[in-house]
Amino acid sequence: MDNRSEVREFLTSRRARIAPHEVGLPAGTNRRVAGLRRSEVAVLAGVSVEYYTRLERGAISGASPAVLEGLAKALRLDDAERAHLFDLAHAAGPVARRPKRRNPTTWTAHPSLQWVLDSVTTGPAFVRNGRMDLLAANALARAFYSLVYDMPGQPPNLARFTFLDDRALDFYPDWDAFAEVTVAILRTEAGRDPHNKDLHDLIGELSTRSEEFRTLWGAHDVRHHGTGFKTFRHAVVGELTLAFEGLEMAAERGLTLTIYTAEPGSPSAERLQLLASWAAEEHAGGTSSHVASSSTGDEGQGREPGR
Repeated sequence: MDNRSEVREFLTSRRARIAPHEVGLPAGTNRRVAGLRRSEVAVLAGVSVEYYTRLERGAISGASPAVLEGLAKALRLDDAERAHLFDLAHAAGPVARRPKRRNPTTWTAHPSLQWVLDSVTTGPAFVRNGRMDLLAANALARAFYSLVYDMPGQPPNLARFTFLDDRALDFYPDWDAFAEVTVAILRTEAGRDPHNKDLHDLIGELSTRSEEFRTLWGAHDVRHHGTGFKTFRHAVVGELTLAFEGLEMAAERGLTLTIYTAEPGSPSAERLQLLASWAAEEHAGGTSSHVASSSTGDEGQGREPGR
C-alpha cells in the first residue's frame, strides 16, 4: 500500500467535506474545488501554503506532533481520524512502527483466554484482529456466527462474510451500515499496520470481488468501534438487538475482545437463550428443529439476496 497515496487521498477527502461557512469563511462565488481550498486549510492549521501542499501530496514524514494537531483541528477530524493521521505520519517516517502481528492461521488462544471466553455464558464472546479474523470464541459466538464459520477458507473472517456471502444480506438487516463499519475498521487497521501483507491481500481480494467494497474503500472513512447496539437476524432464532463492548487486549496488542449481550428480560435475551440451547444440542449431535420452530417467525422476512 502506497503511503504517500494514502496520505494524499485521506487529506484531500477530509478537506473536500468541509464547507467554508463551517469554519467561519465566506463561500465566495468562484470556487473550483469541493470544500476548503488548500490555502484555507493552511491558514487554519497555522502552516504555510507551500508546506501544506507538500503534506497533502504525501510528504508527511517528519511532520511534528504540533503540525499534525493543527491539521486535525483545521480539518475537524474526530478521534478516530486524528489517530489515523498520526498512524499515517508514523508509517511514513524513516523507521515506521511495525506492530507485532500473529498469523491468523496458526495463532491459538492461550488456555486462560479461552477460559475467559467460555466463562461468558449469556452472550457471544470472541476475539478478533484488525483484519476481522475470528481468532477465538465461546460456544455461543460460534453458534451466533455459524454462517461465518461455514464459509470456506480459514480463519473465519467477518469482512469476507459481509461482502462475499449473500447470506450476510439476511443476517444484517441494515447491511449498508454494517458494510460501512467493516470498511472503516479495515481502513483504520491499514493506517495502523501498513506493512501487514495478510491485510493487504484481504483488501485486494475484496476490492477485486466486490464493487460495494471498492466504493466504500475509496471514501477513506475510519472509526473507533468500541460500544453500541446492533440488530441481527439469525436463521435459527430470528431478530436480535444486542449491545456490544469491544475491549482492546493489553496482553495481546492489536486484538479486540468483543462481548454481545441483550437487555435482561427482553425478547432478544430470550432468543439468545434459545440460541444457547441450539448450540448445546448441535455440540451434542442433536437437532435444532424444535428451537427453530419455536423462534419468533422472523425467519424468511429477511432482505432479498443481491443488490
